[in-house]
Amino acid sequence: MRIASGGVQHETNTFATVPTTLSDFVRDSACGPDFFGGDELREMYRNSGTIHGGYIAGAEQADFELLPLICAHAQPAGVVQDEAFNRILGLFLERLKQVMPVDGVLLDLHGAMVTEAHTDAESAYIAAVRELVGPKVPIVVTLDLHGNIGPRSAELADVLIGFDTYPHVDMYERGFEAALLIARIVRGEVRPTQAFRQVPLITMPPMQCTLREPMASLIRRVHELEASPGVLTATIMQGFPFADIPETGVSVFVTTDNDRKLAETLADRLASWMWDLRDALQPQLTTVAEVIRFARENTEGLVLYADGSDNPGGGAPCDGTIALQALLDAKFEGAVVGVLYDPETAAQAHAAGVGKTIPARIGGKTDDRHGATVVTDAYVRALSDGHYIFRGPMRRGMAGEFGPMALLVIGGVEVVVASRRHQLLDAEMLRVIGVTPEHRKLIVVKSAVHFRADLGPLASHIFDADTPGIHRPDFAAFNYQHVRHPIYPLDKLV
Repeated sequence: MRIASGGVQHETNTFATVPTTLSDFVRDSACGPDFFGGDELREMYRNSGTIHGGYIAGAEQADFELLPLICAHAQPAGVVQDEAFNRILGLFLERLKQVMPVDGVLLDLHGAMVTEAHTDAESAYIAAVRELVGPKVPIVVTLDLHGNIGPRSAELADVLIGFDTYPHVDMYERGFEAALLIARIVRGEVRPTQAFRQVPLITMPPMQCTLREPMASLIRRVHELEASPGVLTATIMQGFPFADIPETGVSVFVTTDNDRKLAETLADRLASWMWDLRDALQPQLTTVAEVIRFARENTEGLVLYADGSDNPGGGAPCDGTIALQALLDAKFEGAVVGVLYDPETAAQAHAAGVGKTIPARIGGKTDDRHGATVVTDAYVRALSDGHYIFRGPMRRGMAGEFGPMALLVIGGVEVVVASRRHQLLDAEMLRVIGVTPEHRKLIVVKSAVHFRADLGPLASHIFDADTPGIHRPDFAAFNYQHVRHPIYPLDKLV
């Protein structure tokens, strides 16, 4: 049995002003300008907490030959340029032709990619693969929980499988599940029958978190449903609200073993469960002044302040300064802000060296929506090349790189700046520059939810920030023009 695999992942924020280019995919994929596949890709992802890590392990257990052809990704940002999408898809199709015939295809996609030509880029990707392999070759697609999935993807793929967790700590498990399932399909042991529903609902990241209620209990119910006789897999997709496209919002899908009625019934049930939670999924935000006051009064434990409005994991610039400036104005002692994207300041610190004081201009350089540049003298406490290994539950075992980093001290506040834009989701991303998070009083994290997987257990309290930005969890902050209607809470449905 021969199964091809590949894909492309991008979470596109259509409100972001910086487009996503081919060079962004080349840089972030770390697979060279031609996006290598084959044994090199296999070795990159083997034993890692990723979808392709799960594919590889699943292929070994199910005893089939996995043919990894390409796996490209770029940091979330603005609309993907057609040059990038067409290049990556073209390479995959060329390589797929070279290894055909194949018995099946595993596609590692995100679900929220928007290109210049496609609001629903994943369905365009699946359609191109379907046209090449024909109607009888099974295609199983794994998707991020934040995918904005339309009916076309469900029609083209035999099975859609989304992450169950946010933070996304089950990527390996979903890849493994997909690999085992496609082997069963090819061997004729099951006949997948999929039902898809779009729910007239969009939700914001903080309350999508499956470590907190109400999603924690809902996911347990989904797992109970999946354990029912005849059910192969079930998914609730939370969607990505920072894409102004018709597909944006919650969707659900259930796949049974050749039982259309059961699939339809259970899909309706999942959709109803999500709809019933619509009001409980609205976030509560905390101002910087409020968290400063709380952290000063709270003498025990670490306080985390999630600056989700400037979350690079959702396309924000990651150089916002609202919280930093407020901490400086309040003369707060014992805070860390990071990791800010500021290659200019990082280079300046490296040129000066540890122990020097530099006239810094920190952050606020991408746009005017996340705070002004902080102009101040800053002491260079530590420098790093920015290379680290993920040790937390997300992407465990994979290598990460910030580029040149610096730890700056301004009064009682430490600021971590880096040369690459990455979401703070692993404690190693701070430890690489000498910050031990468990020994700090307050950390402002450039993340919405993913930080909870590794940093969350270190904290005594976590607050969602009331700050401005293009990833702000507040529907009133965005002028939607293209989402489908009616949809809650933009349209007050009963």
